[in-house]
Parts: sequence; C-alpha cells; structure tokens
Amino acid sequence: MMTIVVGGHSRKVGKTSVAAGLIRAFSQYSWTAVKLTTHWHPDSPADEACSIVQETSSEGKSDSARYLAAGAARSFWIRMREERSEETFPILLPILQSGPFAMIESNCILRHIRPDLYIMVLRCDVDDFKESARKTIGQAHAVVAVNCDSASPVWKDFVRESLARIPVFPTQDPAVIPAGLLELVASKIRDSKFEIRD
Repeated sequence: MMTIVVGGHSRKVGKTSVAAGLIRAFSQYSWTAVKLTTHWHPDSPADEACSIVQETSSEGKSDSARYLAAGAARSFWIRMREERSEETFPILLPILQSGPFAMIESNCILRHIRPDLYIMVLRCDVDDFKESARKTIGQAHAVVAVNCDSASPVWKDFVRESLARIPVFPTQDPAVIPAGLLELVASKIRDSKFEIRD
C-alpha cells in the first residue's frame, strides 16, 4: 500500500490543505484519509486512550469533511493520547491498512510507521515550532514552504541544516500544490511500501 504522511511545525500552517490537495490531484486512487491529533478536551474521560470518528459528510467544514470533498474514499478523525500511543497504535493499524492508499495528517505517527513519503509543511509567517516537528523534520522527504519569500521566521537557522538535503517546494497558498511535489508523489506511488517500525 501507498502511505503519505503530512506533518507541520505548528497548528494552522496548511497541513490539511496540502493533504486535501494531494488527494484531489490523485483522486483516481482510493484514499483512506486520517486526521490524527493528540489534542484532548479537558472533560474527556481519563481512561479513554483514543477516539475514532469516521466522517460521513463532505459538506462540513471539518478537516475530515474536507478530505471527503477532495475525493477520499473514507475519512477519519482520530484523537490519541500521546503518552499512550504504543497502546493505541494497534487499534489504528487496521484503519491505516484498510485500503491501498493512506493519507495521514500527523507528526507523531512517524513513531510507528515508515511512510513512502513524509511531507513537512513549514509556514514562514508562523514562529511557533512544536517539539514533535523538531523531532521529525530530519525524516522529511520533502518540504512545502509557505510564504517564505515574504517572512523570516525565528526558526530559520534551526531548520537550515535539515533542509540542505530535502527538496523544498515553495508556495504562497498551501492548497496550491507545486508541480514538483506532484511529480515526486507520482514517482512514490509507482514504488510504494508500508513498514511498521520495530
């Protein structure tokens, strides 16, 4: 199966736009789309390790609805407690393996799988750089750089070394997928695999 993971250095940087744009560009394939987050509401039951919701409508404004609107065959919103990911990953695995093509929006999933393609979204007008992104940026196969012509983030020196060996695809709008990234994805689809980390 073919697996693409789209991560980002912070919230609201365009991860969903990139993932949905790729699904739309390759809509001839049957995608299972997953939004995986570790954010929990304070009122959630303390013994609840994960929550899985399958999206049924493409009409809403949620990220999972946007995936269906883009052409995904199935779409899920999954919340997982980060400290219990080892326990809950086996529950998620059947969903990830349920179809021939998986699009996963997450950084933390990289603890458990080696995707065919990991795309990091960097938005240069957002200064926050979360810890999960710092840990995974070195695993990226490609970077989508948003607004980097007009902004100079505080983290630019930190990522310079990591980006030296990674193809960077600039865009002003994360929903507009650069042609070079489309070519890269097409090549990965031709030679896809799915590996679970030891």
